[in-house]
Amino acid sequence: MAAQVLRNVGRLATNNCYFFLCDMQEKFQPIIRYFPEITTVAKKMVEAANILEIPVIATEQYPKGLGNTVKDIDISKAQVFEKTKFSMVIPEVEEILRAESSRKSVVLFGIETQVCVQQTCLDLIERGFDVHVVADGCSSRSQVDRFFAFERMRQCGAFVSTSESVLFELLGDSKHPKFKQVQPLVKTSAPDSGLLTKL
Repeated sequence: MAAQVLRNVGRLATNNCYFFLCDMQEKFQPIIRYFPEITTVAKKMVEAANILEIPVIATEQYPKGLGNTVKDIDISKAQVFEKTKFSMVIPEVEEILRAESSRKSVVLFGIETQVCVQQTCLDLIERGFDVHVVADGCSSRSQVDRFFAFERMRQCGAFVSTSESVLFELLGDSKHPKFKQVQPLVKTSAPDSGLLTKL
């Protein structure tokens, strides 16, 4: 009898992933559609990562001109890097990824979907990572660009999901020892916006 071949469905576990927060900076607030909504999602994801002891890597694109990460998102426990490259996969981040080779999944959220998020996603997939893009945690100036970026990332093998789906998959069971700490974060659904239409 032939051995069954298991398909890679991108299973997430707290010990196999990173959370990547991409360029959620002050100067982008007026120009990114649904910025308050994705800030709410990013805040929830970072808080959950801290509870579940998942490493958070955050980047800031040219902060001298674009400002730092918005204060609503607490990145005090994250590893934060400045960059000019659009992808988050800069040498300092690659060094972290190599040092913890057991972690092969990345949960990715931030801005802009068709630029820094997409280029980060493609770089990670090329390096053998499973990438989970948080649809309700990513936005752009143009929703057309955003929608087609999701399509491109899917074509290349990314998993496009939602913040709640990711967090419940990481918990896996209501008996998880950290469930009661994470539960308040998922009790409130992601803000209702136009971010999930036409996906």
